[in-house]
Amino acid sequence: MPKIEILDQQTIDKIAAGEVIERPSSVVKELVENAIDAKASAITVEIKEGGISFIRITDNGCGMEAEQVPLAFLRHSTSKIRNVEDLLTVSSLGFRGEALSSIAAVAQVELITKTVSDFSGVRYVIEGGKEKSSEEIGAPEGTTFLVRNLFYNTPARKKFLKTPQTEAGYIGDLVERLALSHPEISFKLIVNNQPKLHTSGNSNLKEVIYHIYGRDIAANLIEVQGENECFSIQGFIGKPLISRGNRNFENYFINGRYIKSGLIAKCIEEGYKSFVMQHKYPFTVLHISINGSLLDVNVHPTKMELRFSNGEEIYQFLTQLIREAINRNELVYQVSLEREQEEKARHKQEKKERMGSGRKAPEPFEAKRLQAVKQSIRKDSPYEPKYEKPAADFPQTEPVSQTEPALQEPSGQMAPELAAEEIMFGPSPHKTAAQPKPPAETKKQPPKLLEEASRKAHKIIGQLFDTYWLVEFDSQLYIIDQHAAHEKVLYERTLAALKQKEFTSQVIYPPILLTLNMQEESLLKKYMPYFQKLGYEIEHFGGKEYSVTAVPGNLFGLNGQELVIEILDSLADFHGRETPQMITEKIASMSCKAAVKGNQSISRPEVEALIGELLTLENPYHCPHGRPTIISMTKYELEKKFKRVL
Repeated sequence: MPKIEILDQQTIDKIAAGEVIERPSSVVKELVENAIDAKASAITVEIKEGGISFIRITDNGCGMEAEQVPLAFLRHSTSKIRNVEDLLTVSSLGFRGEALSSIAAVAQVELITKTVSDFSGVRYVIEGGKEKSSEEIGAPEGTTFLVRNLFYNTPARKKFLKTPQTEAGYIGDLVERLALSHPEISFKLIVNNQPKLHTSGNSNLKEVIYHIYGRDIAANLIEVQGENECFSIQGFIGKPLISRGNRNFENYFINGRYIKSGLIAKCIEEGYKSFVMQHKYPFTVLHISINGSLLDVNVHPTKMELRFSNGEEIYQFLTQLIREAINRNELVYQVSLEREQEEKARHKQEKKERMGSGRKAPEPFEAKRLQAVKQSIRKDSPYEPKYEKPAADFPQTEPVSQTEPALQEPSGQMAPELAAEEIMFGPSPHKTAAQPKPPAETKKQPPKLLEEASRKAHKIIGQLFDTYWLVEFDSQLYIIDQHAAHEKVLYERTLAALKQKEFTSQVIYPPILLTLNMQEESLLKKYMPYFQKLGYEIEHFGGKEYSVTAVPGNLFGLNGQELVIEILDSLADFHGRETPQMITEKIASMSCKAAVKGNQSISRPEVEALIGELLTLENPYHCPHGRPTIISMTKYELEKKFKRVL
């Protein structure tokens, strides 16, 4: 019989590292979160070969005292909490005390750190969990971590890593989300000596979104802000036209921490329901601040999961906040006649300009130290002039390392990309102080197509392809999809009747006979009140047979038997709490089948009546399935195609 033995410390550390350090991005996450907890205002991340061979994290935070450095690499040693009660109110990103010991167990780590009060810093080297050296060194305030040869002593783990390009992609996604979660911190990412991301750290969240996602998304944002006694929410959500086939664009941060939460995702998608098409997901960057006592962050070592004690309240509040924010905006899709190749070239140029316009972040301190040594040698050299140069004639410039190209604009001119940024985000706070502020002007909101006041200015041109109606208004051409618009009107009309319990029943003879299996019979009995609420009358006819003696009076001529079977089929995948939502979806399908079809000619009075009903809707811009009902094209776009403007 095998004997039970206590494992040695090195084996324990390697096992624990398997949970915390899965890949190079895990190392970057833990070290950058430590830098954020250290109150850094600028953080530089540099990687080579996807972070497998080299990772360097530099920050200008508070640093560590020399005698504290060896303690930091012991398991469960932390400066964030002191006892179990602190877990209930933890506000820092890290608190478990596992990260540094786990990283040191599977990599060669070098740490250089200095506090503001110390005269010099300390350089500490640890490899495979074993201390190699510790020495005094000259260093700036802050901390630099160098992590080399990740998983060098666990080849089985290293074998399962992806290619360097894929691993670098994971790190890029992580740094982008960290930059979105802390717009007050300047982040810089360097991959194989090439700068990939640089944010200014001026607390302007919209500017960070612009730098990461580009102009098209930054120009289609809706600001959201709300709070109650338990939590507050602020940030930006995208207009429904910005949607993707996965949830990668759903960014939300709880107390500054990037997490994945089924509850928050459900809130967001419920708020966008009927605004985006099925299986499409919106763009969001939301900062949620919640009292720490209402959260449990100690769920998993990666700290990517949370538990909420007031989940239902969050669900109701966030869903309503998003829906109200979307409804405040006109959501007509702007259509461009720009060719795909031209659009790709423009996006590529914008990305290049964004990278070039980034403000400087601290470089890794080794490069600074080398520059300081060069300056010292130059100062002491007998071949250098010994007089001071007048500052006015010889302006001093900061040395620039090879990893960051120097960018200088001619005096009196503004770089076009900076001008574009000022238009989108407003002037930089530094520039505002130096320049006189122009008199404030009240920005006039452009008129909306679907407003009662605008109705007299509508110029209906006619019907195209027996499907689309063309309307001229305010120097724009609007194209209305008659099927989607009528479908939306019927949907809202039916939904209003359901809420006001105005459904009527129509007796049918002979009754419809349904033969149900055991599962369908069980579902019908369970949800019978919902069928009755809609206007159905269903009775047991004996055995497996059920007779439908009445159907809703406003079924728009649809087949009542098919609709009952459709609803029963859908009920199989739902729980009781979600039944009202399922019925709403079925009403949407009813409306879709009854609406005016494409290739069906309708008269001008009919389309005027349709536009009149659209005016009364809360969200007239999308059909119940999320497709747009109206798109628009500007006069400028048309004139560009006819070469009337350049």
